[in-house]
Amino acid sequence: MLKSFENVVIGGGLAGLIATNLLAKEGKQVLLIEKKTYPFHRVCGEYISNEVKGFLKREGLFPEAHELPQIDRFTFSDTKGSQTTVPLDLGGFGLSRYVFDDFLVHKGVEKGAEIYTGIQVEQIEFQNDQFILQLSDGSELQAKNVIGAFGKRSKLDKVLARDFIQKRSPYIGVKYHIKAAIDRKAVALHNFSGGYCGINAIEDGKANLCYLGSRDQLRTYGSIPEMEEAILWKNPHLKELFTSSEFLFEKPEVINEINFEAKKPVENHILMAGDSAGLITPLCGNGMAMAIQAGKLAAEAILTNKTRPEIEQSYEKNWRRIFETRLKVGRTVQLLFGSDFSSIFARNLIQHVPFVTRKIIKNTHGQPF
Repeated sequence: MLKSFENVVIGGGLAGLIATNLLAKEGKQVLLIEKKTYPFHRVCGEYISNEVKGFLKREGLFPEAHELPQIDRFTFSDTKGSQTTVPLDLGGFGLSRYVFDDFLVHKGVEKGAEIYTGIQVEQIEFQNDQFILQLSDGSELQAKNVIGAFGKRSKLDKVLARDFIQKRSPYIGVKYHIKAAIDRKAVALHNFSGGYCGINAIEDGKANLCYLGSRDQLRTYGSIPEMEEAILWKNPHLKELFTSSEFLFEKPEVINEINFEAKKPVENHILMAGDSAGLITPLCGNGMAMAIQAGKLAAEAILTNKTRPEIEQSYEKNWRRIFETRLKVGRTVQLLFGSDFSSIFARNLIQHVPFVTRKIIKNTHGQPF
């Protein structure tokens, strides 16, 4: 007989962890499956908009024990190094995924959630109004509801034959933690040919350096360090960061084939949350805040105890209302970055047309909830 769960969350990133905590808080049986073992690092910008702060505090999911840098301004440099700084009206805070995810896992366990780590969902089928999941250890289980929070690109995306997975992406993501003399109240975005690099303070005096680069450039130069020196260092701010900072990882975290194509929030009756439902371009949104809110929406849809069609319709409607425009604007604004001409144009726009800058920020960031 198959082991049965009321709710299964596939993927233990922010969306999955928030959904798990909210379901467990209401006494629902919930299993979270994460292929890695906590704590671990993820390729992520690690700046979180204050739109989620009130929610996290109300739910007891804000890591109060850590002194987190408060961020209230945005610094932008073009590929030549000319830069400008503008205020962030709502602002945010810096927090590593290494700390935050592990904190949320422990909170979920305290609430009664079951957690499987170091194991992966290999196959998923929907039949007779139930999900059948095959795991990498050869076991199977069934579930009434499934939340898909398995990230930017997963084996399950191929299993489900999702449209976006068929398209190649030119992007790679690279992340480091560093000790550096930076403005700890700013989130900075520095352009280089073919991409852009974000830098912001996180806990314990550290900073997160994360960039979106070109797969073709990596292939050309043969290694990440050689590509960085040849391409990223042409921006003097990035050269200074790379040559004067203390790098805290033995090697960077890297992810390939980052894809910004539109995705569906519900597929094969699975409620997709976080990056599984759509990835916002790093420069102009807040993927961490969006993942947190998407996890909340998925849990709330299930907690209505309505029929499956009603749960799916409710979740998709709310997801599209809150996130669809932000994702579209992000994909459009991304065209202004990653080349000499467009980044210089964008820097002048930010510097000299503040109304447009405020409008872009407003349309890619959410409101407190």
